[in-house]
Amino acid sequence: MIVAATIDETAAAIAAARASDRTIGFVPTMGFLHEGHLSLIDAARAAGASFIVVSMFVNPKQFGPNEDLARYPRDEARDQRLLAERNVDLLFLPSALVMYPPGSQTTVSVGGVSAPLEGERRPGHFDGVATVVLKLFNIVQPDLAVFGRKDAQQCAVIERMVRDLDVPVRLIFADTAREHDGLARSSRNSYLTAEERALAPALYRALRAGVEAVTNGIRDVRAVETLMRTMIDQTPGIEIDYLAVVDPETFLRPAGFLRDVLVAGAVRIGPTRLIDNIRIARA
Repeated sequence: MIVAATIDETAAAIAAARASDRTIGFVPTMGFLHEGHLSLIDAARAAGASFIVVSMFVNPKQFGPNEDLARYPRDEARDQRLLAERNVDLLFLPSALVMYPPGSQTTVSVGGVSAPLEGERRPGHFDGVATVVLKLFNIVQPDLAVFGRKDAQQCAVIERMVRDLDVPVRLIFADTAREHDGLARSSRNSYLTAEERALAPALYRALRAGVEAVTNGIRDVRAVETLMRTMIDQTPGIEIDYLAVVDPETFLRPAGFLRDVLVAGAVRIGPTRLIDNIRIARA
């Protein structure tokens, strides 16, 4: 596995791969890898990528002033070992100085879909996401890129950006990887104490209850949201940020149930904020 810390090193390795007629698949991450990340690598390969690029960069621009940038989990040696075992071809491991040289002033802002839910609660977050993802696309110039559906609104923001700016990349959104009890795999799960970890699957159970309600014919958005909230309220120690039924393209309340909808939630357990969602296909 090639490990590149600079843009020039990365570009040279990718140019060599393209000269050998390789298809470039890209998986951007913030490191502290788990099976969910590794499943994205598998998805890239299954989609036809023959040269796999993974980036690991904890992007400061997507963290708010009171968020967990300083304590975000990191284990670079372990991550490199996992990537090598997965036969990744190139790891791009830039510093903040490489990604944002002195004098950098440009920010990418995606309107509409970035405003509700996560956008409302984390001002500037999606600007940071869109900026770093577009920079990474320009550096790696992948044929295809894979993102996890656990961050559904992030996926929608990136899809909108790619469409609006004519970015020549095929996007693949892979299903959420889950633990045995339904908890969505996340690097932030490492923050949870044993007691908090036991509470965490309540979010998934609440979302499943929302799915079952819609599947069984309930078409009242507020009723479904109330049901999910009631489910969470049965587990003391969890603070609800939001539980919502939304259109998966706009992240606003759906006008109806004639197409797919998404049940989405964010909760806090102690200092840890967890998000999750489940998409409900139109019947």
